[in-house]
Amino acid sequence: MPNKIKKQPHIVKGFSRFAHTYEEYSIIQTEVAKQLVSSLKEKHYSTVIDVGCGSGAVFKSLGECSIGFDRFIALDLSEEMLALHPCGANIIKACVDFNSNELLGEFVGDRDTLVLSSSALQWSTDLDRTLSGLSRCAKRAHFAIFTSGTFKTLHQNAGITSPIYSAQEIKAAIGNYYDATFILHSYQLRFQDTKEMFGYIQKSGVSGGERRLGYSKMKRLMQEYPLDYLEFEVLFVEATAL
Repeated sequence: MPNKIKKQPHIVKGFSRFAHTYEEYSIIQTEVAKQLVSSLKEKHYSTVIDVGCGSGAVFKSLGECSIGFDRFIALDLSEEMLALHPCGANIIKACVDFNSNELLGEFVGDRDTLVLSSSALQWSTDLDRTLSGLSRCAKRAHFAIFTSGTFKTLHQNAGITSPIYSAQEIKAAIGNYYDATFILHSYQLRFQDTKEMFGYIQKSGVSGGERRLGYSKMKRLMQEYPLDYLEFEVLFVEATAL
């Protein structure tokens, strides 16, 4: 069955940062998790598997939307992030690398299991293999994946290419294992100045490839960057395994 692309306008949301807290560096990821969870059609699942769970943005969004589950499996490569994730009697936390050959083998669920992944799969070193593993974990999945449209103007001005996949590459890989619908969202995050902007890039976890630049090139880029905001592009995916 061919993939279906929902005909929906390119959506742009703008944000500004205020407090110097952890949340200021994850404002886009938090919004993406909320958007992902808001697309779920059911109010209860037997098992939810969150791939690349981080500190729990998806888990918290499920609670805010009154979506329940019997079991929640939180998977992340970082033990430090897992330590920040909420705990509970029905929460299983495991340190798992979705690039590993042992990807999720012990987490295969039943027909009512749902796989979620927000702001993580863009870092797969082999997206095809990752999606193959995920498609065997559960029939249903919802993904939110940052695309190479993120930091587009920054990359163009710096003369470098994005380190993450394009929307077209993501769609093609997903089509190998899922029947899916796609919606592309754009976000803007505004800053007081470019120094604050580049500080955000270094701490946000959404790398723009700027680490490939030397000091002089970085300084020039900060002086010449034409916008007062950073661009983010996220592909939202609702998928059923083939």
